[in-house]
Parts: sequence; C-alpha cells; structure tokens
Amino acid sequence: MHDKSTSLSIKNWSDDDKPREKLVQKGRSVLSDAELIAILIGSGSRSESAVELSKRILASVDNNLNELGRLSIKQLMNFKGIGEAKAVSIAAALEVGRRRRGEDAAKIEKIGSSKDVYEILQPLLGDLEHEEFWILFLNNSNKVLHKAQLSKGGITGTLVDVRIVMKQALELGSIAIILAHNHPSGTLRPSAADKQITQKIKVASETLDIKVLDHLIITQKSYYSFADEKIL
Repeated sequence: MHDKSTSLSIKNWSDDDKPREKLVQKGRSVLSDAELIAILIGSGSRSESAVELSKRILASVDNNLNELGRLSIKQLMNFKGIGEAKAVSIAAALEVGRRRRGEDAAKIEKIGSSKDVYEILQPLLGDLEHEEFWILFLNNSNKVLHKAQLSKGGITGTLVDVRIVMKQALELGSIAIILAHNHPSGTLRPSAADKQITQKIKVASETLDIKVLDHLIITQKSYYSFADEKIL
C-alpha cells in the first residue's frame, strides 16, 4: 500500500517543483509566496507538505503578507506543523522585509507630497496594533531633519504635549512640521480628537512661525492626508 505521508514529501517532487531547487535554478522571483515560506519552515507534517502548510497559513490571512507579519509567534504556532522554531523563522524573515522597506524609505531626502510621508512612516506605523503619534521636522527645503515619536497608546490632548513639539522644532531649527499617527483599526476617517490636536498644534506653531504642512492618518495599506483633503 502506498504511504500517503511519503507521497506528500517535497523530497519526492521533481527538482522543478522543489522550492529550494526552483529558486536556485530559476531565481527567487518565480516562486510563489507559499513556496518562499515553505523554504523558511523547511518541512510540513505527516498530513501535508511544507508548501501546502504554507498555503494554509497564507489563506488564514487572505494571502496578505502584511497581515501575516502581524501574527505573533503564539498565533503562528496554532497551525499544526508549526513549532516555535518555524514560527520564529517566519517572523524573523517578515521583520527583515519590513526593515528593508524602512531603509528604502530612508532614502527619501525631500518631502514633495503626502505619499512621501507615507512611504517614510508606513514601515514604522502600518503594522502596529496600538496608536502612536509621530512628527517629522523639516527645514526650509522640506528635507527631513528628524522624526520623533511623541506619544504611544492614544491621541488626546493630554497625551500629546504641544510644548514638547515646539521645543524640539526650535532646537532643530525646523521651520515646518508634519504630524502623523496610525489607526490600527484600518479606518481612514479622522476623529474629533484627531482634528482637535491638529488645530491645537497648528495654533501654537503659528506663534513661532512654524508651519504645520500636513497630518497623516496611516494604516497598513493606505493613508489619509489633512492637506490633500483641504481640512488642515
């Protein structure tokens, strides 16, 4: 009788179908997401191959790698066939990818649009499960002098200290700032609190001749710009 677990083993596949061999022979770009993850985990279980297990994991997050990157080690280990070592391998690889995006964003020297701001801050804020408030400090050429986290966990007048914002801007010699925070829920609609803190910082900035150029709400896949929507 034919052993089902043997037939499922990647070792029995042709070289053209084996993920590792396929990558070496044809290049990494031809591999599917499931095949790349299969290389990370190395093996599946007695009931499914590494590729089939990877497909099942991806299906649980609608085949979205960004969503996969948000899963904790514990959540990954809920899949049969994924132990701690395999879960750590997946998490580490996706974190490397996130950091690579961050390095690409760091190459943006001058802010020319709201999209530039999103490209810089999405790697920092897009995958978070809590809110953070950040500020970009710019010079007179719209080059980023510094970026800083101002608060974590919420965006209220008590958590965002306008005096700290102004102090940092003056110390850096910044003449313009851009506000940004994330919405873990994915909604791109500004709340009343979002609008209030924007106005509060804008009024304080004007007394020091510092411009508030924009306020972005950042989610995993998109963003909302106060300036683009003309509500700044």
